[in-house]
Amino acid sequence: MKIICIGRNYADHAKELKNDLPTEPVIFMKPKNALLHPGKPFYYPEFSKDMHYECEVVVKMAKNGKFIQEKFAHKYYNEVSLGIDFTARDVQNELKKKSLPWEIAKAFDGSAAVGTFVALNEETVMSDLDFQLKLNDEVVQDGHTRDMIFDINAIIAYASRYFTLNIGDLIYTGTPAGVGPVKVGDKLEGYLKGEKLLEVSIM
Repeated sequence: MKIICIGRNYADHAKELKNDLPTEPVIFMKPKNALLHPGKPFYYPEFSKDMHYECEVVVKMAKNGKFIQEKFAHKYYNEVSLGIDFTARDVQNELKKKSLPWEIAKAFDGSAAVGTFVALNEETVMSDLDFQLKLNDEVVQDGHTRDMIFDINAIIAYASRYFTLNIGDLIYTGTPAGVGPVKVGDKLEGYLKGEKLLEVSIM
């Protein structure tokens, strides 16, 4: 199982981090040990003093595929959830200054929280999903999949050029504006179309 993540996939988020808008999907990956299963707390790591949340729509691959055509990509997943790409922003910024890879800021153990998956049905329109993240009962991120620069099917088609996608792989599709820091004692809750799928306590 692998975790494929997409960066800078919402224009407002790219702007808030002062990044250029991409012309192709920006991909980075997390190992399986990064996965934080539903209901598990996130333990604040000792190597960062500026840990940020980034809430994202997550799809789970249901079929193996390579060189998947975009028009067929919807046949390769059948479940969706929300996840949090935890990011050690201070570590990432220092690595960026040195033009170094930033896996240690993004791919550390527990950095990919995921919520409960729900099955897709014929009525689900992936480009019409709204989602929210609450921090201590206050909405801090309010996103919609129609605002993605690259939609989910385009992401799958692009990623499958380079990696064989396998059953159970997770794709984190990017975060909207509103990312920010967490501290010990905080509670994060994620809602997809009004349904609570994700809850993470910071410890």
